[in-house]
Amino acid sequence: MFTPTRRLVLTSLSAAALLAVTGCAGPYTVSADVSSYGNWPADRKPGTYAFDRLPSQQQNDEAAKRQTALEDAVRPALEKAGFTPAADAKTADVLITLGARVTAYDPVPWDDPLWWRWRGRLMISPRYGYVGPGLWGWRQDPFFDRRYDRAVAVLLRDRASGEALYEAHASNEGISAGEALLGPLFSASLAEFPKVDPKSHRVSVQTSR
Repeated sequence: MFTPTRRLVLTSLSAAALLAVTGCAGPYTVSADVSSYGNWPADRKPGTYAFDRLPSQQQNDEAAKRQTALEDAVRPALEKAGFTPAADAKTADVLITLGARVTAYDPVPWDDPLWWRWRGRLMISPRYGYVGPGLWGWRQDPFFDRRYDRAVAVLLRDRASGEALYEAHASNEGISAGEALLGPLFSASLAEFPKVDPKSHRVSVQTSR
């Protein structure tokens, strides 16, 4: 079991941390748990889009940079789903709101009585620190076996009416966190558009980043 240690805010929908990850050579597969909601009209084409930003995301330089990173990450997924950028946001068919978060989790050894087995380590390992004569204990290391829960969200609204037409979420976990993973997660979230499936299910996408 893992205990959440912190949550870093990135956008209005959720929180995120944009940390560097080790690059991967060649194409690889990213899997995510995806759920989607809404009622996209069966006869409606994807059409044009524009991003919907909060005033703080427009007027605060740091927030604007983070939002731009999200928008750049989702563009390939939107284009694959059939959307094209609008020349003017006031004439776009849909407005898109984005969110992302990365939550760090630290393992707690006493959460599982068999932790030393499934982690493949011995209690006498120097990594756990010296406690007393003949005793070794848990060493407080902020990066020891840390894992990350990563998630993105996409909301599509009709620009003219403001009606929410489609909402999708994608998440996965791993030993790293970073902006390189946002694109694949957005791709997974929109991979089945316009199909709606509220039940969380696994979706895998190919990426070369």
